[in-house]
Amino acid sequence: MTSTSVIELLELLDSEGIEAWLDGGWGVDALLQAQTRPHKDVDIIVRLSEVPRLSGCLASRGFTVRPGGTPSSFVLVNPAGLEIDVHAVTFDERGDGVYRMANGQVWIYPAGGFLGQGSIAGVPVRCLSPEVQVLCHAHGYVPTEKDLGDMENLRSRFGVELPPHLRRVAKSRQA
Repeated sequence: MTSTSVIELLELLDSEGIEAWLDGGWGVDALLQAQTRPHKDVDIIVRLSEVPRLSGCLASRGFTVRPGGTPSSFVLVNPAGLEIDVHAVTFDERGDGVYRMANGQVWIYPAGGFLGQGSIAGVPVRCLSPEVQVLCHAHGYVPTEKDLGDMENLRSRFGVELPPHLRRVAKSRQA
């Protein structure tokens, strides 16, 4: 997934009136305003109510849903191999994004996390804040080397500290 592909996707969604926030690797790189590593996909957060429009818009460009997802957690792929990992949320009265994970559990994206601003190749984009990026990486799975590298980049640039259990994971992998 190239920076050009990400920008084209976000511009397409904007033209359709679909608000999307970058999460994951591209979300981190947007915050850092530089691509720090290759990305196989792009993670986006959208409103659950926008999923039918999102799916229709992208279907007209060759994207199909990879089997095995849920209405709020699925991957779109196209014949060229582009992958879009979609996390659909419903915003509550506080502005928190309520996300039902594939395992049925609920994850809350704090409202302030949606105020993140970054850029890709000089183009301003919406993304999760550095603090919420780290929060998302701290729960639900064991982080990979690239995840730990992303979190270290956020710590170095923004001063966001890893939670103790992730610091232990990072230290154990350095040993």
